[in-house]
Amino acid sequence: MARAKTTAADIPQASAARTRSNGAASRAADRHRDGDRCGPEEHARRLRTSHVSDEQLERTAALFRAAGDVSRLKLLDRLCDGEWCVTELADAAGSGLSTVSQQLRLLRAERIVTRRRAGKHIFYSLADAHVIDLIRTAIEHAGEPHRHEHEAADED
Repeated sequence: MARAKTTAADIPQASAARTRSNGAASRAADRHRDGDRCGPEEHARRLRTSHVSDEQLERTAALFRAAGDVSRLKLLDRLCDGEWCVTELADAAGSGLSTVSQQLRLLRAERIVTRRRAGKHIFYSLADAHVIDLIRTAIEHAGEPHRHEHEAADED
């Protein structure tokens, strides 16, 4: 298929289209020009020393990587309801016992789940209330509409 040539008459139309698409950015820039700039007092509160160590951030990133797989997230969602044995989890997931065991081993290594042995059975549960809150909040957030408050404010 041949590509149409751009002529001098097309340039104003293209410029107008760019202007329309950059409307939100232009409105934000106008607010800054109109005196809505932040001052030194707003910046001072951000200069505080972080209380989060690099080690904590590394562990948090590892936690999100471990939970960031759909099949592992399904396991975590099930475990939000309480303790499950490996066989139950494998049956519910429709996966093999070894696959689920491997996923649980990774989650346990990141201290997201804990295990308890009762005879020949091994039962898994979420490590603590923080993990339950994290998983439930993330799933709830993912179920919300995509529109956020800042987008609605830009349309006004």
